[in-house]
Amino acid sequence: MSLFFSLTTPVGVLIGIGISSGYDENSPRALIVEGLLNAAAAGILNYMALVDLLAEDFMNPRVQNNGTLQVIVNISLLAGTALMCMLAIWA
Repeated sequence: MSLFFSLTTPVGVLIGIGISSGYDENSPRALIVEGLLNAAAAGILNYMALVDLLAEDFMNPRVQNNGTLQVIVNISLLAGTALMCMLAIWA
């Protein structure tokens, strides 16, 4: 498993170099593939953030028993999401 993990980046780089010679970045097929890969990456990032990272914080007994803290945590989550969306405009 460690060998597989250590080879994934160099193999990915080699595949990228091989594809770049015959790659037209403005073709409809390339734009669709790029959009699908970006959507998959964004979905994985959202899942990891919401399910694996934030769920533990929201299920904390200290947060569960304090209504004010629940409101603060939810507003902070929405504010952080809004700031990341604004950042994506310039990315």
